[in-house]
Amino acid sequence: MNPQELYTKLSTNIEQVLQGQTLGIRYLLATLIAGGHVLLEDVPGTGKTTLAKTLARSIQAKFKRVQFTPDLLPTDILGVSVFDPGERQFHFRPGPIFTQILLADEINRASPRTQSALLEAMEESQVSIDGELRSLGALFFVIATQNPVEFHGTYPLPEAQMDRFAMRLTLGYLPVSQEMAILNAQTQQHPLEQLQACIDVTDILAVRTAAQAVRVSTAIQQYIVELVVATRQAEGIALGASPRASIALMKIAQVLALFAGEQFLTPEPIQEVATAVIAHRLVLDSQAKFAGRTAETIVQECLERTAPPT
Repeated sequence: MNPQELYTKLSTNIEQVLQGQTLGIRYLLATLIAGGHVLLEDVPGTGKTTLAKTLARSIQAKFKRVQFTPDLLPTDILGVSVFDPGERQFHFRPGPIFTQILLADEINRASPRTQSALLEAMEESQVSIDGELRSLGALFFVIATQNPVEFHGTYPLPEAQMDRFAMRLTLGYLPVSQEMAILNAQTQQHPLEQLQACIDVTDILAVRTAAQAVRVSTAIQQYIVELVVATRQAEGIALGASPRASIALMKIAQVLALFAGEQFLTPEPIQEVATAVIAHRLVLDSQAKFAGRTAETIVQECLERTAPPT
């Protein structure tokens, strides 16, 4: 199965459950194959949790969900060593982080200390517990959700945490016709209950290797770096995008090029996902916020000012 066929097959399978979310599914799959993580920031009831479950079932991946709450502890995510009095030794009980797809639901409801438990895992696919490094496997994908309209009992994600999400997505509300189709599809039961896997994890890893083979010229690399550097120099920015943003932008654009059957990376996929990859990493100063500027508009301005290679 070539990458284009796999993408079509997988996205079609997911759309059996998530109707009308073609673009969100496209970006989610691109981030998965690129080896990044996704932050789904949207209002309640738009299908964030359902999307994570549907993806896991479609690729036969191990899936675990953690409901983040203010009293959640790092050990509730990572695991803990428990003393066995019979054997007179400690045994490690792995936490839910030891999976392939982890849904961190309402991540901004946990304390910064608990949120930080994900930092090493998201960056290196490993965790340090009791002085021992434990691998999380080749496919470790975090889908975190947060509700932007609720502030009571929430903690803003720190900059270091935001920087580890390759992309931030919103699903949004559907048109009336598609929302009516969802009602019709769930008259008897939820479509997720009948969903069957269409590929497996080894297929995802194979496509990941193929995406890495998409060639990136020196001129394209320079374009990516200049675009990211422009965010650090933009007016109203207190903290611009990091080199991690450059890497994420290149890798996700490579996957989109692969979906299109291209062997070389061109500026178009970079421009398509630049806002979703970069905007959430930017920190605006107080004057820019007061003036009504947003991170998204600043990224668009940087795109307009940065000339692509010809």
